[in-house]
Amino acid sequence: MSDNLEVRGCVLPLSLHYSVGDHTWVKLEEDGTASIGMTDVAQNLAGPLLHAKPKKVGATRKKGKPVATVESSKWVGPVKSPIAGEVVAVNEDVKTDPTVINRSPYKQGWIVRMQPSDLAADMDGLLTGQ
Repeated sequence: MSDNLEVRGCVLPLSLHYSVGDHTWVKLEEDGTASIGMTDVAQNLAGPLLHAKPKKVGATRKKGKPVATVESSKWVGPVKSPIAGEVVAVNEDVKTDPTVINRSPYKQGWIVRMQPSDLAADMDGLLTGQ
C-alpha cells in the first residue's frame, strides 16, 4: 500500500491532516509544533507562484485566518491556517523562491510552523488517511 493517494495527478500524503476546503495541510512535528502548507491541489490550481509572504514569527493566528499570502499570474490569495496558534518559524526558502511550493508542496515547500493553542479541538475538523 502506498503512503500517498493520487487524485487527478495531485499527490496527497496519507500521513498529513487536511483542511480540504482551504487546500491546506498540517504535519505534526516531534517537538510539538505543526508545519503548515498548501496542498498539491492548491499549487496546481494557482500555477507557478510568483510571490509568497508568510506571517512573521510571533504572529498569533486563529483557525481559518491567513498564515501567508501567495500570488501567481492568475491568482492572489490567502493560505488559511487549519489550526490556531503562534507562528514559531517561517520557511525563508518560500519567501525567496515561492516555486519551491510548486516543486515540493509537502516537504521543502512548508510555509510556517506553529505552536498550536488548541490542537485537539482543531484536529477534530481535519481529514487524514484514506
